[in-house]
This record gives sequence, structure tokens and C-alpha cells, in this order.
Amino acid sequence: MSPTSTGRKLVIVESPAKAKTIAGYLGPDWIVEASVGHIRDIPTPSEMPADMKKGPFGRFGVDVDNDFEPYYVVDADKKKKVAELKKALKSSTELYLATDEDREGEAIAWHLLETLQPKVPVKRMVFHEITKEAIQRAAANTRDLDTALVDAQETRRILDRLYGYEISPVLWRKVKAGLSAGRVQSVTTRMVVERERERMAFRSANYWDVEGEFTPDAASSAFTARLSQVDGKRVASGRDFGDDGRLKGEVAHLDEAAATGIAHAVLAADVTVTNVAEKPYTRRPSAPFTTSTLQQEASRKLRLSSKNAMRVAQRLYENGYITYMRTDSTALSQSALTAARQQARDLYGGDYVPDAPRNYAKKVKNAQEAHEAIRPAGDRFRTPAQVAGEIRGDEFALYELIWKRTIASQMADAKGSTATVKLGATLDREAPAEQVEFTASGTVITFRGFMAAYEEGRDEQRNANADEERRLPRMGEGTELKVIRAEADGHDTSPPARYTEATLVKAMEEKGIGRPSTYASTIGTIQDRGYVSNRGNALVPSWLAFAVTRLMEEHFTRLVDYDFTASMEEDLDQIANGDAQRATWLKRFYFGDEATSSEGLRDLVADLGDIDARAISTIDIGDGIVVRVGRYGPYVEEVAPAGVDPVTGEVTEAYAGDSASEGDAPAAPRRATINDDIAPDEMTPEKARELLATAADDGRVLGQEPETGRDIIAKSGRYGPYVTEVLPEEVAALKGKNKVKPRTASLFKDMDLATLDLDTALKLLSLPRVVGLTTDKVTGEDGKESEKQVEITAQNGRYGPYLKKGTDSRSLETEQQLFDITLEQAEAIYAKPKERGRAAGKPPLKEFGPDPVSGKPVVVKDGRFGEYVTDGETNTTLRRDDDLETMTAARAFEMLAEKRAKGPTTRKRAAKKTVKKAATKKTAAKKTAAKKTTAKKATKKA
Repeated sequence: MSPTSTGRKLVIVESPAKAKTIAGYLGPDWIVEASVGHIRDIPTPSEMPADMKKGPFGRFGVDVDNDFEPYYVVDADKKKKVAELKKALKSSTELYLATDEDREGEAIAWHLLETLQPKVPVKRMVFHEITKEAIQRAAANTRDLDTALVDAQETRRILDRLYGYEISPVLWRKVKAGLSAGRVQSVTTRMVVERERERMAFRSANYWDVEGEFTPDAASSAFTARLSQVDGKRVASGRDFGDDGRLKGEVAHLDEAAATGIAHAVLAADVTVTNVAEKPYTRRPSAPFTTSTLQQEASRKLRLSSKNAMRVAQRLYENGYITYMRTDSTALSQSALTAARQQARDLYGGDYVPDAPRNYAKKVKNAQEAHEAIRPAGDRFRTPAQVAGEIRGDEFALYELIWKRTIASQMADAKGSTATVKLGATLDREAPAEQVEFTASGTVITFRGFMAAYEEGRDEQRNANADEERRLPRMGEGTELKVIRAEADGHDTSPPARYTEATLVKAMEEKGIGRPSTYASTIGTIQDRGYVSNRGNALVPSWLAFAVTRLMEEHFTRLVDYDFTASMEEDLDQIANGDAQRATWLKRFYFGDEATSSEGLRDLVADLGDIDARAISTIDIGDGIVVRVGRYGPYVEEVAPAGVDPVTGEVTEAYAGDSASEGDAPAAPRRATINDDIAPDEMTPEKARELLATAADDGRVLGQEPETGRDIIAKSGRYGPYVTEVLPEEVAALKGKNKVKPRTASLFKDMDLATLDLDTALKLLSLPRVVGLTTDKVTGEDGKESEKQVEITAQNGRYGPYLKKGTDSRSLETEQQLFDITLEQAEAIYAKPKERGRAAGKPPLKEFGPDPVSGKPVVVKDGRFGEYVTDGETNTTLRRDDDLETMTAARAFEMLAEKRAKGPTTRKRAAKKTVKKAATKKTAAKKTAAKKTTAKKATKKA
């Protein structure tokens, strides 16, 4: 119900989508506008007005000597928006600031208040779900602006500015220009680098065991068991080895010969059951989603990156499907508990719902910002089937995930039993052992409980035993068993798994690094900066990240310490709770704390001493080989060439002997570029020497270009082998408009750098090749058609070989066609309709006959985003529970009918905006004492 006051009321939210949804709930007396995020920020020095650059704000945009007062300016692209908001405010009787109820949202509200300077009553309207009931409740129950939350956000913003502006220039001077450091990003990068270091230091160990198949009676009762003891000693498994490859305890380490001998002996031995143990099995549901667990599960089950998961969740929240998606609380409101329990009861029956609601206790870092867990919006949850006609793709998949997790969190435990059976056998005298024991385990779920709705995904774990659900045959102690087979099984220990986005978010949360609102942006930042890349789902650090992390560890140790970073987050929480002062904390961080003799950031940067840039960017991989991070990328270098002892640096006796002529010196260190596809843990000394050997042919002169006489050389570069011409010194020295670039061409995939000849190199350098002229019809401005001669060229591009005619490009099947294709063949390709994608059409996976509606044949195809049903006009993706092998024609026709009923998916294209150049001098809105007076009036709310 709307408040009783009369007149038009202006509500300001962050996003247009949110504004549109809320406007539909408030009625005609309300105007809902969007600020489109922050409207002002601390400018960079280059954006400062000229008269401010020489003052106290000139260096950081923050006056560090005056309580760290920030200098704010309205963003150039937000000035029009501010003018629109001011215009709307003039005709309004009240202003409702309805930004998100967290630090960032509170700060946006405060900046709006400072910039708009309203003369009408101002109210802070907060909610954590966008439903009609929630919005109307929020409009009727407002509060004051919480300046403690604003202080916390402002402290973080200033802290990040000081950190970045002080540390980043050090990286520019000592590692590479353009790099950046950050309070959270540098620590997160260190986590990924440390994991890669562990993988680099890892040494694999080999061990063997035996798997047997046994049965008490018939083959239908057969089960497998694994060798667990030999002569009273436990058989070694992967967890018994350290990362150095050494055995850690007193266990039986079997090699291939011993395992094979035991396997053969078991086939002839009498095997009996020596022990049967059974215990109850109980598994409890997971808590409802927090930001962290949502990102983890979206990564595991939906293959969504953290950034994409949050982007999709944001859309679901703004359109009223889920509650606020940035939270570290696992609590559910009373209405949500009731809704979840009722829906579980309706869908699965009363036995699947416990007598009392489940409450999940979790230590929340900042109770003042603790919203509910992420759940479906509203007092009654809509099922996935009910929203299927409104949302699709990732939005539907994520909503379904959230709905299932919420419902399952209020369901009963899964119940069952786990049986463990031990088998014993005495082997003959010739066997490697006398007494052996096998073990088999099986879990039987008798009541699925919450698992009927949802089961949490699991990350890959090292040396983990399979937790499989299987039923063992009924047996008792003394039961004699028949041996069906026994086989020796070899294993190699595996290195620590690389972080995925899911496991990195989990580790960040465990260490207290960052907060729910920053996980996705932090991971995105370290990827964008080139510190981390993706290999499948794994996060792989670059050599650049190694250099940056080493510099930070050696010269800014405290700033990348995990405990120190976590304590900074807790300090920001204290400021948000009103338990600490912004200026006091920033002064201690930047200038230091005399009471604890703690050095501040200013002095830390000023007293760096001499940093050896070359040493910082050098990673020793052993055997006289190092990796260096250079200006143009990473490369390997042989610091101890052949004939030099890598430890002492002295010429070895072998080199100094008879084979060396008097006056000879060891060869100069060799270098080779490291390709991007080689991960750091793969760069072993052996791999490095392989690259060095290949690079020995680098710059091999193939001959001279007949017309110019210039040398043509074959080289190996960062992006693969290529050929190029050597320009004369006087031509290479030209600069500016007269600068001449040497012709360069990459080798084809089937070419070998070592065997490449001059003729082939000249062919490569001749590309792009003019295939010929063809006649094309063109339409003039008067609408009349005319014929025009158009050139067709054959070119090799980033995505492979192709033909080009004007702006029309067509893919070629092989690189060889670049040399061989004729004009007639090219014209034949252009005569065919243009096909999307490079690959030829794949045959259908399954055929169902004509559709009863369209009359066209219905097939299942394998597309870019998975398998889908189509009749050539309508496409629909297979659901998760659709099995291609068992799918019937009726099901395929039904899916197409459902898709037609929903209609086409339309997406609005963003209109291109013309951004006017901002004036040289920006109108600045310096933070004034208005905030301080607001603080006096504000009441801190939980």
C-alpha cells in the first residue's frame, strides 16, 4: 500500500531494468528513474581540472594530509543523466533513494544526495527482492541514509586508489609498463601462482595394486574389490606419497612385478570373507546459496564463469525472480521457510519434509549487510515450469538451480547404509606375499530425501576414492568366494589440481580474501590483466604473474600476506558497523602506526632500496635453465651453456680437454621464446632444451628473394614458426610515414621449420594472392544495376584460409588451396549460398520423420551450444533429462510445439551513443560537510 502523503514521488534505482520492474508496482503517483550505477567518482590525475592538479588532490585525487578527503567529479557520461534526475526532482514532492542495500548501493545513494542537493524530504528505501509486496513494504517503511556503510565504501575506494597508485608504478619500472597492482587482485594472483609453483615442484610417484572380481555364487552377484593389505601392511595409495614423490609412512609399496605376481597367485587361491561391517548412512542437504556457493555451483553445473553467473543473477534479481544476489548469509525468512517446505511437501510428499524448519547458522562477516540467502523471490515460489515461458537459456538454468537448492535445503536427510567387506587369501610360496586382504565398500540409499530434488556438485580432489552408490551381495564371515579375475593396476600420483573459478572463489572465502560483491570482479581483473588465463576450466598463471608475485612477496610482503589482507576486510567491516573511524584507519594504513611500529604504505614504497629487475623477472627451473620475463614476452635462457658447470660457473674438464682448441670459449647463452600454449608447470629443463634446440635454427637463411636480393629467413616466434625478409639497414632505419615493414607469413600447419625451403617461403610471402577478376552486379544510387569487375583474393587469416571478394568472405577447406584454387573454383564457391561457420554441415544425430504441424522432417543435430531438435524452421535445445538414445518422435514433436507456442526470442540491440568530448575543466562536486551532518542524523540499522 502506498504512503499517505500526496504528490509525485521520485524513486531512483541503479539500473533501467530495475526501474522498469519497480515502476509497475508503485502506480501513477510515482516516478522511477535509474542512475545507471555511480554518477561520480574520484578522477584520475589526467582528468583533474588544471587548477586542481597542483594542489593536495593532484597525485591521488585524495588529500592524504587532510583526513584523506576525496575529490569527486561527476562522470562525463553521467552529466546528462544528472540533469535528467534534477529535472525530475523539481516536479517531485519526495525523493526515495532505492539503491541496493549494501556498501556500494549506500554510496550511490549518498552521491546522488550530494549531487542533486534535494530541497524535498529524502527517504532511504531498501529491499532485497523485487516483488509487488516487497516494494510496497519498502516504500512504506523507509530509513535514513547509513553513513557508516558509505564510510566503508569510501574507505575501500580510497584504499584501492592509494594501493594502486603507489605500487603499480613500481611494477612499471621493474617488470613491465602498464601493469597494475591491487589490494585483492595481487593476493588472488599470488594464490594461483603458488598453486602452479606446487605443480612445478611436484614429482610423480608410481605405485601398483590389484583389483579383483569375486562372487559368492553366480556371476550375477559379482563385485569388485581392491587389494588393501599385504602381509599385515596396508598397501600404498596416492595419499601415502608426498609431493616430492617419496613415501611418507610404513606401508607396502608394490611395484609392477609384485602386483602382477600377487594377481596371478590370487587366481589360484582360496578367498573367503573375513569381516563384514555395516553402518547407517546419512547425508544432509546443503544450505541455501550465498554469493560464493552460487558462483561455485554455477561453475560446476552450468559451466558459467563467476562474472557471467553474477551477470545472469543480476538480471534475475532486477526482473523480480530471485532475491538480492550479493550476500554471505544462509538464512531464510519465515515466509521463505514456509514457502519452501510447502512446495517440497506438495511435490514430493510429507515424508520428504522434516518436522521442523532447517536453520543454517553461518558466521556472517558483516551482520549489518547480511541479507537473506539467495532464493526465489516472493512469499510463494514459482516453479521452473511456471517461469519457463518468461526466461530462457542461462537465466532459466540459474533460476532452476536456485529454486532446487532452496527447496532441497528444507527437505529431509537422505538415508541408507554403507557395507564394508574384507576378503582374505593365503597365497602359494612362490608368490611375492603370503597373506593378502581385499576390501570392497558399497552404499545403498534407502530414502533419497533431499536428493530427490537436488544434489550438490563436487570439485575434483586428488587421490580421492570413488564414492559410488552400489549394492554388495549378501555375505557373512567365512563365505567362500570364487575369483573371476585379478589384475595388476598401475597408478601415478597426481599434482595439486589447478584452481578453477569455483575452487578459487571457495579458497578466497576460506581465507577471508575479498567479499561476496568482489569475487567475480577480482577473477575477471586478473584474467583481463594477463596474469591468469583459462585452460578448459583451470586457471593457469602467466610467467608475468610469476614476476609480479615475486616482486610483491620480496618487497611488499605484508601487502600480499593472506592474514593481513583478511584483516583489512575485517577492518572495513568494522567501519561499516560504525565501530571504527575511516580517517583514523586510513592514516594508520598509509602513514604507519607508531604504537605497533608498523610501517605504512608511504614509507614502504619510499624505502624499497635497489630492486634487481632482472632477478625479479627470472624463474629458475633447474639444470642451468631459467625463464625470464622480457619486454616482449617470456623466454627460456641457458645460463650455463654446454661446457660450463651450472653450479660453479667453471669450464668443465670435458670441455677443457683435448677437444677444445686453445683460445676457445664456451658458447654464449642460448635463448628461445616461450609459446603461450606452454603452461609454467610444463616448462621442464627437458622442454626448455627442446625449445632451445628448435631456436638454434631460428633465423636460418633460406636464400635470397630473386627480385630484391634480400635474405629470406625462417624463424620461430611466440605465435609459431614464420618466414620473413631481412630489410637493408638503410631501409630498416626509416621511421614515421616512410617506415617499411618486412613481409612476414606464418607457416602452414603441415609445414616443418627445419625442412622449409626457399620456394615454399616465397609462396607464403606472396600471400594474399590475387585469384582473378570476376564480374559482379552492383546497384547504383539511382537503383539501376550495372556490372563491375571485382578482384577475388586468397588470404590466410586468424581463423584459417579464406577467399575475399569486396566485403564478402568465404572459408576455404585447406591452406593448400591458397596456392592452388583457380578463378573458376572460386566463382563456384561464391555461386553457393553463404554458410554460417567454417565446418561442413554435420549429418543429423537422429531422424523422426515429418512434423505434424510444419510437415517438414524433424531431426536432432549437434550444434554449437549442444544437441537440439529442429524441423528447419523451429529449433529447441534438448533438456537435461532428455536422453537422445531413448527420445521418441512424440517427444521431439512436443518440444517443437512448446517452442512455437512461446514465440521467438527477441533481443533489443543497444543503440550506439555519441559521446561528446568532455570540457577541459570539469564541474567538480567536492565532498562537503553535508555528509557529516547527515551522519549526525542517520540512524544505524541492522
